Amino acid sequence: MRSQAGAWERVEGLFPAHFEVSIIGTLYIVATPIGNLEDITFRALRVLKEADLIAAEDTRHTRKLLSHFGINTPLVSYHAHNQASRGPELIRRLTAGENVALVSDAGTPGFSDPGADLVSRAWEAGVLVTAIPGPAAGVAALSLSGFKGDILFVGFLPRGEGRRLKMFQALAPEPRVIIMYESPRRLARTLTEIAGTMPNREVLVVRELTKKFEETWRGPVTDIARKLQDIEIRGECALVLSCPAAAAMIPLADLADCLLKAAKESGLKGRRLADQVAGDLKIPRRQVYQTYLALKEQGRVE
Repeated sequence: MRSQAGAWERVEGLFPAHFEVSIIGTLYIVATPIGNLEDITFRALRVLKEADLIAAEDTRHTRKLLSHFGINTPLVSYHAHNQASRGPELIRRLTAGENVALVSDAGTPGFSDPGADLVSRAWEAGVLVTAIPGPAAGVAALSLSGFKGDILFVGFLPRGEGRRLKMFQALAPEPRVIIMYESPRRLARTLTEIAGTMPNREVLVVRELTKKFEETWRGPVTDIARKLQDIEIRGECALVLSCPAAAAMIPLADLADCLLKAAKESGLKGRRLADQVAGDLKIPRRQVYQTYLALKEQGRVE
C-alpha cells in the first residue's frame, strides 16, 4: 500500500540506471457491512485506511462508513453508469503503482454489482487482485436457512413479470438450493409466482439482514406466500429456496377431479386455477396446467 514507496526506494538501488523497474499496484476487493457496522473486519479497516484510493459504488454511502471509523482515504465513484469510463482510469492508476480498494454499497463486491467488470479488467492488465472477505447477504441468508445441498446464486430477479416467470419456469426442475434477492415492493408478487412454479420447495425470506429490524419467515413457499401477501415489507430482501421435495405422484384422474372441484368452488380458470391447485397439492404447476388444458379440450372446464 502506501508503504510500497519505501519498497521502491530499496529496490531502485539494486539495478543499473538503464534498467527500468515498475511496481504495479494491487486491487483489493473489500467486503463491507450489509447493515451492522460491527461486522467489518480489522483487515478491511486497515486496507481502507492504507489504500491510495477507494472506488465506491455510492461515495455518499461509503463516506458514512469511513467517517464512522475515522478513515480519510480519497474516494471516487465506480458504478454501473460510469464503469465504461472510470474502469480504464482505475486500471491506469493501478498499473502506475497505486493501490485501490473496491467496495460496494454493502457486502462483497462482484455479487450483483459492477465490481466484477473492474476485477476482470485488472486481471487482464496484470494487476494483482486480492480479496478481503467479509459479509455477503446471500451467504448470511443461506446460513440462516438450514437448507442443505449444492448452491445456485441467481442474485437480483428481473423486474418484468414475463422475464421473471420465464426464469422461475426454467428454475423449477433445478435440484440445487437457490439464493436470490428481491425488492420489498415486488416480494409478495414474486413469492406468489414462485409458489405457482416451484410449490414443492421451502423458502426462507429475510429482510433488513443484520439490521435492528431484521425479520425472517421460513416454511413451505405456498404458506409463506399467503402469509406475506397482505403484509407491508420494507427493506431489501434475500430469499433462499430449498432443494425441491420429491414430487408427489398423483394419478391423472385424481388431479383432474381436484381441478374440476377447485374450478367449481373458486370460479378460477386458466393459469390462476392451475396456480391454486398446484400450491394446494404442492406439485409443479406445469403438471397441473397440462391437465387443465386437457380438460379444456374435452370441454369440461372453461
